[in-house]
Amino acid sequence: MHSLDIGEVVQQSGVPASTLRFYEEKGLIASVGRRGLRRLFDPSVLERLALIALGRSAGFSLDEIASMFGPDGRPQIDRQTLAAKADELEATIRKLTAMRDGLRHAADCPAPSHMECPTFRRLLKLAGAGAIGVSGKKSSSRQR
Repeated sequence: MHSLDIGEVVQQSGVPASTLRFYEEKGLIASVGRRGLRRLFDPSVLERLALIALGRSAGFSLDEIASMFGPDGRPQIDRQTLAAKADELEATIRKLTAMRDGLRHAADCPAPSHMECPTFRRLLKLAGAGAIGVSGKKSSSRQR
């Protein structure tokens, strides 16, 4: 297979050249040479960029993603790390669900004022304590 120049990698991956240079600086990808002033990459960089994109969309930092590649460049992803990130995402989903439910309740609440609504007051108290979605009281946001 022939090497891909940076323009081809940009076109095929959708990752901007500036990001490719940054990833190379961080050690996430490596060029295999140059053609004039243009960096050249092995075609396998496309799969690596897809793995980086997947990791980023799951909320992993670039440093965390870098640690998921072995010295040979192959993915070596710790399953406990994946499980911990899944737990983080679950907590975020619970929090966002509680927020969504609270907003829907506030939009539909028959109370003359939100400050007169017992459910809204409970949500306000939880938000003030930083506990929305974590305390397990998310179902109370569905009551009126």
